[in-house]
Amino acid sequence: MDSALAITTITKQKIQELLDLSTLYTAGNRDTEIDSVIYAQMQSYFFEQDSNRLSSLLLQLDSLKVQTAKVGNISVSKEIKGNDTLDLAKFYVEYFDFRNRLIGSYEKTAHYVLKPSPVKFVKEFKFYFVDFDSKPKKDSTSVGVTK
Repeated sequence: MDSALAITTITKQKIQELLDLSTLYTAGNRDTEIDSVIYAQMQSYFFEQDSNRLSSLLLQLDSLKVQTAKVGNISVSKEIKGNDTLDLAKFYVEYFDFRNRLIGSYEKTAHYVLKPSPVKFVKEFKFYFVDFDSKPKKDSTSVGVTK
């Protein structure tokens, strides 16, 4: 497996794991000890553990009453902004209700980072989300009024 395919596979796996934990969390009461463990686990997927990173995802899952989610069609790309290179994953996610009926399919974008973390091997790394479901910047300018 080449490195690009490995990164794509790992990214899809991490997205699916985060969505699975999120649907499990929204299905619970959110006030038990296991819910706090699940929430801490979800925050560990993020580079900066900020509750605002998860709030939009949890709000969407809760409002749609999502029971399960399935990640499909993922593409990983790099975007250069000034001196920074952003690793982005664009993917589709399908949400299902408690009867396993499709609620909808949504296109999402996640910004992630791979941090070197050599323990046993030289090229080991840790995967973190910087932003999940970030809205892509518009690549066009709005048309103004001309006279």
